[in-house]
Amino acid sequence: MNTSISTFGALKASGYQSKSIKTELRDNLIAALKEGKETFPGMHGYENTVIPQLERAILSKHNINLLGLRGQGKTRIARLMVNLLDEYIPYITGSEMNDDPFQPISRFARDLVAEHGDNTPISWLHRSERFFEKLATPDVTIADLIGDIDPIKAANLKLSYADERVIHFGMIPRANRCLFIINELPDLQARIQVALFNILEEGDVQIRGFKLRLPLDLQFVFTANPEDYTNRGSIVTPLKDRIGSQILTHYSADIQTAKKITQQESEKLDNRTCRVHVPELAKDILEQIAFEARESEYIDHKSGVSARMSITAYENLISTAERRALLNNEKETTIRYSDLIGMIPSITGKMELVYEGEQEGTNFVAQHLISEATKTLFLQYFPKVEKLKKQDQETPYDEVLKWFFEADAFELSDEANEETYESALLSIKPLDMLLHKYQPKVASIDVPFLMEFILWALVEFKQLSKKRTAGGLSFNDAYDSLLSGF
Repeated sequence: MNTSISTFGALKASGYQSKSIKTELRDNLIAALKEGKETFPGMHGYENTVIPQLERAILSKHNINLLGLRGQGKTRIARLMVNLLDEYIPYITGSEMNDDPFQPISRFARDLVAEHGDNTPISWLHRSERFFEKLATPDVTIADLIGDIDPIKAANLKLSYADERVIHFGMIPRANRCLFIINELPDLQARIQVALFNILEEGDVQIRGFKLRLPLDLQFVFTANPEDYTNRGSIVTPLKDRIGSQILTHYSADIQTAKKITQQESEKLDNRTCRVHVPELAKDILEQIAFEARESEYIDHKSGVSARMSITAYENLISTAERRALLNNEKETTIRYSDLIGMIPSITGKMELVYEGEQEGTNFVAQHLISEATKTLFLQYFPKVEKLKKQDQETPYDEVLKWFFEADAFELSDEANEETYESALLSIKPLDMLLHKYQPKVASIDVPFLMEFILWALVEFKQLSKKRTAGGLSFNDAYDSLLSGF
């Protein structure tokens, strides 16, 4: 479309055909599907579930309600719908409702077209400006969303309050021909939800004593959390009936998908002071923590565990290693298993605990999740740890346990430089041999991480003991914790 066109007459001469926003979305979706384009890029894990349902809703020209727990990408999906709009659409210059020149609905636009005809000035609206978003909160009013009488406008224009030109329109009329997203719909008061009935069905707008017939052209997308239905409010039944499609969102079904989301959403800090290498196992454990949290007896399952937990935890994990490198004046560093402790502040703020969790405390629950993730993934890399064995039975871990039994203690400093850290772990020869026997293809740069991983896992399986010291962690044989009390 030629965006240099500046009058209504020139627009008609160009052959431009106006269409509703729902038709616009439908037509552009059809074109994208025929060309094999990705319609909602970056929505990993939704390719066979949410996205097909969303595409069917758009093809059906439905208003949409995205229903799911927090951190499932509901708002992100809604924002991506902008990409299915035409790049530019024409509107009458000066119109606060983005009036279509062919079908003006506001008094201002109708009067302007009646006065100027084909010379009516035309402007162009880019699709990035056709997105309106409102967070539903209990203090949202009818005036915010729909409008109210403006006494200052009435005084300045010397108009009677009976004249519709004294109305100051709210967000919804101003979003004409746009996407309008209302987040957390159940939080909206019932009387405000009632005001949306006719807008969705008939386009009627009622403000004070006025009854305006404004055939607003909108694509509504609502988001809601099932938890809200009981804790804070509900979607009133007549409004729910007018929403064409309700689509359920979900969390990632596997670690690989979760890793893609975390990598995509983690803040790109290109100004890191050093290069931080992150072993794949570290990324797996980080995601496994979220999976463990969603099954934990300490956490409220109805509230969910947001994907933002993994994202912010990953950023804190990188920052933990970066801080250590700064202290040691190093340009390169690698994530250590003990760096997982640096993620705890990101984990504790993302959990809604049940009574048992509150009794234990958020810090305990966070460390418990790290422990459970460690045990789960350890069994995917190494043989099962036998807690009870026969007298002469040998296990793969005997030599490692013997080394710790004969050693006084083994300490890893939190702030040790790379060379000191690696040398300390490599000094445990049975540990090195165990790693190369069961994970012979591991990259050399990841060896220290996996060696420390083994130590942590042996602690979780009660084969070794671990305690916090002033400067780091001390690993001892399992009997050390028993004998220390005597």
